[in-house]
Parts: sequence; C-alpha cells; structure tokens
Amino acid sequence: MRTLVWFRRDLRTRDNTALAAAARHADDGVVAVFLMSPKQWREHDEAACKVEFWLRNLRELKKMLAGRNIPLIIETADRFSDVPKTLLRIARKSKCNALHFNREYEVNECRRDEAVIELFEREGLSVASHTDHVIFEPGEVLTGEGKYYGVFTPFKKKYWSMIQEHGINVTPMPRQQKPIDIASSEVPEAVSGFKSSGIDPDVWPGGEDHAKNRLDSFIENRIHSYKDDRDFPAINATSTLSPYLNAGVISPRQCIRAAMSANDDKIDSGQKGIVHWISEVIWREFYQHILVGYPRVSMHRPFRLETNHIQWEDNEEHFQAWCDGCTGYPLVDAAMRQMKEVGWMHNRLRMVAAMFLTKDLFLDWRRGEQFFMRHLVDGDLGSNNGGWQWSASTGTDAAPYFRIFNPISQSRKFDSDGAFIRKYVPELDGLDGKSIHDPSEIPELLKQDLDYPAPIVDHRAARDRVMKAFQAIK
Repeated sequence: MRTLVWFRRDLRTRDNTALAAAARHADDGVVAVFLMSPKQWREHDEAACKVEFWLRNLRELKKMLAGRNIPLIIETADRFSDVPKTLLRIARKSKCNALHFNREYEVNECRRDEAVIELFEREGLSVASHTDHVIFEPGEVLTGEGKYYGVFTPFKKKYWSMIQEHGINVTPMPRQQKPIDIASSEVPEAVSGFKSSGIDPDVWPGGEDHAKNRLDSFIENRIHSYKDDRDFPAINATSTLSPYLNAGVISPRQCIRAAMSANDDKIDSGQKGIVHWISEVIWREFYQHILVGYPRVSMHRPFRLETNHIQWEDNEEHFQAWCDGCTGYPLVDAAMRQMKEVGWMHNRLRMVAAMFLTKDLFLDWRRGEQFFMRHLVDGDLGSNNGGWQWSASTGTDAAPYFRIFNPISQSRKFDSDGAFIRKYVPELDGLDGKSIHDPSEIPELLKQDLDYPAPIVDHRAARDRVMKAFQAIK
C-alpha cells in the first residue's frame, strides 16, 4: 500500500502523528501533499507574514522529507470546498490507497475534513485522521458531568492528572524509504493575493531544527526565570515559540516533554518557572478544546451570550489611531508598532492593547481580533479569540468587566525605564523615565517639540462608561 499524508499545520517530520502512521502502513512508500487555499486564507484573515512563514517552513520540510525519499506535492485548492476533489486527484495520480492527516478543530476546517473523508470513502480509499495539534483530543478532557470545561484552572488540573497517568510519547522521525518516481513540487516564492509583509524573514527562520534549537535555548537559559520575567516586554524572557507551535513546526508534546525533563519529570510542582510555562502551553490547548465544545466562538459570537447585547461604539477615528499606534498612550502604541514591525506582540501587551480597544475606546472586540489575525505570524483562532474575549470580558474565564487595565500604570509597572517604548516609539526617546509613560503631563512648552499625539480618550471617563454598559446587561 502507498499512503498519502496531507500536511496542514504540522510542518515537521519529528513527532508528526499522521506522518508516522502513514509510514507504518505503507509498504510501497509515502507521498506528502500540501494544499494552498489563498481565497479561503484571505477570508480567514490570515496574515501575509504568516503565509510567508508557512512558505519558509515548507522549504525546510521539503528538505527533511527528501532526506527520507518522501516527495512533497504542493498544489492550490483556492477554497476549502475545492480540497476533496483536489486531494482525490492527487491520490489517484500518485497511486495512493490511503490518506492520513492530523485533525484541526475550527468549524470550517472540520467541515472541509468531513467532506474529504466522505469522498475518499465513497471512492473506496481509506482515511485516517489523528490527534496531533493538541496532546489530548477535545472531548477527552471533561468535567465530572461529562461536559467541556469553561474555566481554565480545573481544566489544567485535569490535564495535569491525565499527563501524569498517560505520559507524553514523542514519535520519532520515519525511516528513509525506497525512492519513489514522483517529483517534488517547487515551493512558490509568494501566494496569490498576499502582498509582501515587509518583515525580515530572519526574525522568524523556518524549519523544525531551528524550532528545536529555540526550545532548547529557552529551557537552558530562560525558563527558570520565566515566571518572574515574562511580563516585561523589554526583556528577552519568553520562548517566542508561538509561531512554530501554530504552524506545527514543533509540537506541544515536544515542548512539554522537554520542560518536564528539565524539572525531574514533574509537571505540577518543582521549578516555578517551568511549571508556569507549561501552564501557558496548556492555555493554548484549552482554547482548542473551547473551539470544539463551544463552536459559536468560531462564528464571531461571544462565549458569554448575554454580552451580545452590549452596544459597542463605532468610532472609526479611534480605531484607526489604535491600528496605527497613535493613541497617545505610549505602551499601547509601542505594542501596536511592534506587531506591525515583526508580526508578533508580547503577551502582556496583547492584553494591554486589547483591553484598551475594548474598555478605553469601547470598540467591538471582533474588530481587534480581526486586526490581530491580519498581522500576527502566530495568529491562531482559538488563542486569539480567547485572548480578545478575555480582555473584553465576553469570553470563557474572562477578566471581570470591572477589571480595566490602566495603560499608564501598566507602562510604569512593566516597562519602568521606558526601554520598550523607546524602541518602538522613538519620538519619545528624549523623555526621562518618568515622563515617557505619560507625555501629556509634561509642560506645554516641551510638548511642542514632540511629534506625538495627545491621548485620544480619558481613561477615567472611559472606565465609568464601561462599568455602566456592563451593569446594564446584568
């Protein structure tokens, strides 16, 4: 039997469940395929920098597969509805009798995969889907009543216990197979409909070897201080593995296994930095489970349905100022400019920027969610939606509506000397460590020399407005 393995957000050869299964069941070799769906990607607000990142990783994946004599076919199926027939044609042309792929959990992706399974089985070809993007399949981690968790902490504790019970198995890379007379495709330089992001590709190099080195370096040098340092954006304290996890260049199993190995195989005790980082990886898993247990969050609806009655404001000028990093609040502006410059934003700043849009500007969280997806190299529907709904107090386990970050206080606490602000808002570089957090407080004479806007909203007045709006729907 010859098998076809369909790569999606699992662009690696190590610890790839579908690839390993395809290799085990193939006595006549494995063929790999990746389908580009540019029209669907645009509808899903995929960022240009993320598509570029996929292409870099496809080039590295092609090399890794070539070392195993596995050809990689790359074709275009513009929309998900085009995928089933395209895959079937490729399977027949390459003489494959079976298809293997790793499951995804967003609504449209699930419908696409169901259509693929239905067509292949109707045509007499076998299909096997596998758990890979998460450690435990959604539906396996349930409450005592057999329901999906809606709160993170009990989910995490159940997750811990299941890992302790079942362990974490990391699948080795498949062996080299006999050569197959099928040529690999060229990886395109660009994808139709996506302009160049302008982001330096060296910021996010491709390849599973690089991802593994990034993980190893983090565990060796920074994970032990992660709990204490992770909230300070000017410090290189986080793993920056989120783009690699999102594209499947590294797996959550590899991450947690490596962290546990540095913690005497413990997951819920021991070195605090390691335990805290593992919890952050489990947050990612939690949001994937939410997508399945509460699919409305994939459909632009709030987790807390009563918050659908909130009448968000529609102020285009304020929204544009937020997008451009010109709100007059330096930490917010630095965060937004960082995202545009490197396609990534520090996690603390994602909360600050999101809460500023939803609480200070009182604009619909869905607008911010979409803007982030269009600019983030690690844009993930589950985590991005979860983070935005947390900040807007509309989501699962969300911040209570009366928890409203003061952007100036956040700046003073987490960027006390203004190092991060100076990097991304250079027009404020000449201000001292006190004034840089709130330039509106400096003397009028000095303001004239600053090419920086006044605050577009008064935080205290905005807080009062939000409190009244949420109290009205209680």
